Amino acid sequence: MKLGIPRALLYYRYDVLWETFFKELGIETVLSPKTDKNIMDRGAFYSIDEACLSSKLYLGHVDSLIGKCDAIFIPRIATFQNDGVLCTRFEGLYDIVCNTFREQNLRFIPLNVDEQQKISEEKGYINLGIELGFSKREAKRAYQCGLKAHLKAQKEKQLLQENALKQPDAVKILVVAHAYNLYDEYIGVPVVEKLKELGALAIFADHLDPAIARSKYTEICKDVPWIMSRELLGSIAYYHDQIDGIILMTAFPCGPDSMLNEMIIRRIKDLPILNLLQDSQDGNAGVDTRLESFVDIIRFRKGDFL
Repeated sequence: MKLGIPRALLYYRYDVLWETFFKELGIETVLSPKTDKNIMDRGAFYSIDEACLSSKLYLGHVDSLIGKCDAIFIPRIATFQNDGVLCTRFEGLYDIVCNTFREQNLRFIPLNVDEQQKISEEKGYINLGIELGFSKREAKRAYQCGLKAHLKAQKEKQLLQENALKQPDAVKILVVAHAYNLYDEYIGVPVVEKLKELGALAIFADHLDPAIARSKYTEICKDVPWIMSRELLGSIAYYHDQIDGIILMTAFPCGPDSMLNEMIIRRIKDLPILNLLQDSQDGNAGVDTRLESFVDIIRFRKGDFL
C-alpha cells in the first residue's frame, strides 16, 4: 500500500512520529509537495469562504495527492489530555475531507484520538494499525518507536534553540505561530527568511518542550481551552526575558488566534509586538515592509543605531 500524507496542519507537529510509525509497519508513504500557488488555489476552490487559510491549504494538499497513492491519511484529533481541546476543524477534518471529495472515489484512512472519550493517543495509533491490517502488537510497537523518535526530535530542536539564544548581540524575535503556519512555504517560511535577511534571530515558539509550555501558560492567562494556544502562551512566558520582540503570526481568519493575540497585546506591555495576519493574497511586499520597520524599532530600543 502507498499512503499519502498531506503536508499541512498537524503534519508539522507530528511529522517524525507519523513517518516513523508507518516506516516501522513497512508502509510506503507519499508526502504532498510544498505549498505553492496552485495548491493554494485548489484549496480555495474546495473551501467555503469563511474557512481559515490553513484549512484551505489542507484541502489543496489532499487534492495534490489524488492519483499518487492508494489511500490518504487524515488525522482526527478532538481532545488532548483531560482538559484541553483543539480547534473544531481538527475534530471535523476527516468528515470535511470525506464530504469535500465524496465524488472522487478516494479511500481515506483516519487516525482517531479523543482522550475525553477514552481514546488515548496510543489507542488511536493501535486502531490505525489494525485498520491497515496489522496486529495490535505490531501497531503498538510502531507507535512506541514513533513516539520515541518524536520526543528525541523535540528535545534536539529545543537544545539548538537554547544554544542560539546565547548569542549576546543578536536581535532575538520570538515568532509565535502554530507549526502548520510557521513552516508552511506559503505562510511562514517567507517571514522567517526575511528575518534572517534582516540579520534578526528567529526564535520559534514550538521549539519549546510542549509539556514545559503547558506548565507556563497560566502566567499570562488561566482560561484558555485550546491546547495549542496554551503552548504558544507558555512559550511567551518562558522566553520573555530572553527576547527583544514578538511576532504574532496568524492565518486569516483563525478564531482562537484572533482572541489570543488581542489578549497578548493587552498583557505584554514591555516588548514590541507585531501582529501579522497572513491571507491568500499574492506578494510579500507589505509584509516585508512591516518586518523591516519592526526590526528597526527593536534595534533602536537596543541602542544599535546610536
